Amino acid sequence: MQASLVSALQLSELGAQVFDCRFSLADRDAGRAAFEGRRIPGAHYADLERDLSGPIRADTGRHPLPTPDLWLKRMGRYGLRTDTPIVAYDDGAGVFAARFWWMLSWMGCEQVSLLDGGFHQWTKAGLPMEAGEDRRKITPTALMLDADSALQVDAGAVHNALDSDATLIVDAREAIRFSGEQEPLDRKAGCIPGSVNRHFAQNLSQGVFKSADELKSEFALLLGDRDPTEVIHSCGSGVTACHNLFAMEYAGLHGSRLYSGSWSDWIVDPARPIEVQYAG
Repeated sequence: MQASLVSALQLSELGAQVFDCRFSLADRDAGRAAFEGRRIPGAHYADLERDLSGPIRADTGRHPLPTPDLWLKRMGRYGLRTDTPIVAYDDGAGVFAARFWWMLSWMGCEQVSLLDGGFHQWTKAGLPMEAGEDRRKITPTALMLDADSALQVDAGAVHNALDSDATLIVDAREAIRFSGEQEPLDRKAGCIPGSVNRHFAQNLSQGVFKSADELKSEFALLLGDRDPTEVIHSCGSGVTACHNLFAMEYAGLHGSRLYSGSWSDWIVDPARPIEVQYAG
């Protein structure tokens, strides 16, 4: 997978296809409202739940992946082309944009970058904006791409890895959720047994990504002697985990995988073990 960043100034000169991925778990309409309020000119809006997720069922987490065919059909409606650069952004941290990046990379589309610092950096640079409802007439595209199943794992693979010291499960949630002290979003608190915590915000410094060298050093300490291919990324629902995965790829640590269902999927089956580190 290729992971690259562009600055606001670079994006303004790039002529890329731009996707606005702003979203709020606390207010599901806030992202669309922000998009219509102010956005980067020419951007399309990619909604976490309407575009970047599939239907929720009793046996899924909060943001299951759509089927590859459904995902390609959705992106085709936006006229997505694979022959020109694609840039995704959100408010700033990049978590929702990273989910968009991973999903296109999953389909073999490698020309996807993140706007470093997101919309905040675009605004800070004083670059042009547009506003209002997007009324463009878009010519749909028929995307012929294939999903790479090796880039993700399911709950069964994670369960099988619990008995292996070789596999490292990295959880991107806040420490207070990882430890089980608080759980504002899911029915159960805690973490997958044996997993380690690296909150996605540790990939950032002053609102932008740390350098590739700095990220490589930090993840090397976390991995120890393990190869990057032995890392599985998790979080609450498969969103912020993509941020850690992007950071590893950007740092040159290639081949880690995503548990797309993550914690909200793990706890669907009461037979799966959980660990609560918070002692109260």
